[in-house]
Amino acid sequence: MKHTFYLLSLLFLLPLQANSEELNVLFIGNSYTARHNLATVVKDMAEAGNPSLTFNTTSVIYGGRTLKDHWRLGTQHIVNQHSVTKEEIEATVKSLKETSKYPKDRYAPAGLKRQSALLKTFHSNRDKWDIIVLQSYRDDLDGEDSFYMQYAPKYAELAKAQGARVILYVTSPTTQNAEPLTSTPDKKPILKKSKSIAKLANRIGADAAPMALVAHRSQTQRPDLPLRFINDAHLNQTLSYMSACTLYAAIFDRSPQGLPINEVTDIRFLENDRTKDRDGLPITKVFSEKDRADLQRIAWEGYEEFQSLRGN
Repeated sequence: MKHTFYLLSLLFLLPLQANSEELNVLFIGNSYTARHNLATVVKDMAEAGNPSLTFNTTSVIYGGRTLKDHWRLGTQHIVNQHSVTKEEIEATVKSLKETSKYPKDRYAPAGLKRQSALLKTFHSNRDKWDIIVLQSYRDDLDGEDSFYMQYAPKYAELAKAQGARVILYVTSPTTQNAEPLTSTPDKKPILKKSKSIAKLANRIGADAAPMALVAHRSQTQRPDLPLRFINDAHLNQTLSYMSACTLYAAIFDRSPQGLPINEVTDIRFLENDRTKDRDGLPITKVFSEKDRADLQRIAWEGYEEFQSLRGN
């Protein structure tokens, strides 16, 4: 018998998807979503925790770009693919054809290719999304003046119009440690940012994966664990795993503790050796039982801390 997932929203219990065992999930972001095939790790966790669920994922990735950039490149049409008009897509294609003429605009050609493909499938690809994940990236550091605070509501409005839930995937590239720590980082700027995100989440009715809080909690409880590569500024397998755990918590309002998923594989490798990551370690990180349990617990505790900031 089909069953319903219920999650605690800001003001009431909101069904995740009534009378359905399938979720269509759109991830919007940059390399912080692409690395380690994050959407696939979340899918594996979601289906492991909900055996009758089919968790379909689609990712729209532009390296180093923010939600503001995504809007210029037409990602809002993919969010709104069920009701976007042909004329709206054509207008974006026309604009991107012009900006593609300038060599300094590295992303317009990729945006043009994606929008042209969307135009070709205009009549057949009209499905609605159930969940839309909006990744931040250094565009959430200036409080209410941040571009993330300005553009997340734009996407949320399109999401809500089709009955989709919004998850704010709040990355923390400025607080990752490449080496084990001997002291705990200052929490004040992390709390300041997290409170701003909490206000945003409350305002637009979104849930969140608050990775700044989760990373700081990991640095406090497991200072022996680096959260980024030494030879690459990105999050490493450990922080990516916790990101997936926290996204699981945000999607289901349920702890990831006990999930059997215990490994993460990066998509970038060392020179010509596809078995090694950028630091020369195995590209697939298999977590010990203790580390898996700790990372799942820390992710849940960070998520709960964020919920307390929201006033839930």
